[in-house]
Amino acid sequence: MKYLLFVIPAIFALQVSAQITIKQDTAIKQMVDEVSSKNIEANIRKLVSFKTRHTLSDTTSKTEGSGAARNWIKATLEKYALESRGRMVVQFDTFTQPKGERIDKPVKLKNVLAILKGTDPTDTRIYIVSGHYDSRVNDVMNPNAVEPGANDDASGTAVSMELARVMSTRSFPATIIFMSVVGEEQGLYGSTNVAKRAKDENWNVDAMLNNDIVGNTHGMETDLKDNRSVRVFSEGVPSVAAANAKQVASLIGLGGENDSPSRELARYVKEVAERYVDQLDVKLIYRRDRYLRSGDHVPFLMQGFTAVRFTEMNEDFNRQHQDVRTANGVDYGDLPDFVDYNYVQKVARMNLSVLANLAMAPAEPQNVGVVTSDLTNKTVLKWDAPKTGKKPTGYYVLMRETISPYWQEKYYVTDTTATLYYSKDNYFFAVQSLDADGHESLPVFPKPIR
Repeated sequence: MKYLLFVIPAIFALQVSAQITIKQDTAIKQMVDEVSSKNIEANIRKLVSFKTRHTLSDTTSKTEGSGAARNWIKATLEKYALESRGRMVVQFDTFTQPKGERIDKPVKLKNVLAILKGTDPTDTRIYIVSGHYDSRVNDVMNPNAVEPGANDDASGTAVSMELARVMSTRSFPATIIFMSVVGEEQGLYGSTNVAKRAKDENWNVDAMLNNDIVGNTHGMETDLKDNRSVRVFSEGVPSVAAANAKQVASLIGLGGENDSPSRELARYVKEVAERYVDQLDVKLIYRRDRYLRSGDHVPFLMQGFTAVRFTEMNEDFNRQHQDVRTANGVDYGDLPDFVDYNYVQKVARMNLSVLANLAMAPAEPQNVGVVTSDLTNKTVLKWDAPKTGKKPTGYYVLMRETISPYWQEKYYVTDTTATLYYSKDNYFFAVQSLDADGHESLPVFPKPIR
């Protein structure tokens, strides 16, 4: 077995938290640079021009309401698809939502999906990036008010659309879906439909990135201004494991509460995005979502998929879910003039770097485990090569102290086993696949094996 250390040995003593650049791909960097703040702004302002995108708003008008908005999103994505030489297909995901909470009558709803098919027929992985196109004001049941929704969440929709524009001109071994969903404000209905469809149709969703409220850089009340930080929310105990006491007990026994698949995705986002995007500080938030709140990644988590949420660092609640008005000298309303378009561009570039790196990388190693047949102070890891897609040229074995939020050392291994003279009692480990160009899969946290 051969392995090479890729991280400064003094990192443990120094306890530095910065991520280590392994290799920057020039093709990914070129795509990152092509993400345009002007295009993002134009798309956000166009979405605002429909006056309301409320889930229950008019669907027959060509100029106002959710129907006009979704038709424009689809038509715009179809223009982008022309550059894909047939590889990107745009479609409505149509379903009828029955009467229920925040839905006063059965209504036909439509998500918009732009599917960029992977070029490797043996690679079944799917990556999803999403924003929700519906909007609201104070009264969540009012479909007829002026509801601009520039930041919440035309910003996330514009991110998804801009990535489709840039990435449709390239090819990737794995499939990428650029998604705009409806019904988020009424109860996550659009994303729930796609997540259930993905589960029922056995989609191999490797990761889902949800962008919701990613265009503001000023914090209400605190007066904090931050145009470089973005929050990544990721769950600890997996949502699907919460109902299984045996799974939870196993997780606690391994000390793996901080190493769920979604938490590993969050760490991956920080490392890769900061590799490609200047003046970006990815903040890992150890929560599934904001306090007592939820987003479109949650239905995917509930179906057992890996998913995270991206949100601006400091929120301005005068701009969220507000009637457009001025009261006591204070302006309210989610208007496009208050969006920081260079910041949205930075968030879009973060998304693109992660999606491209994942879609180009080999699939994750399988059956990753720590050998527990003997009591020892060394750690023996074993795994199998991925069963889908291209064969890895090697693997990274990741290691960190139990108190560290980030992976601190990377060992390059050409075999499917590694012996490290560090105790599994005192360190956490993971394994990720690697190709010859340096694209890494998501890390896999090991289970005990004999």
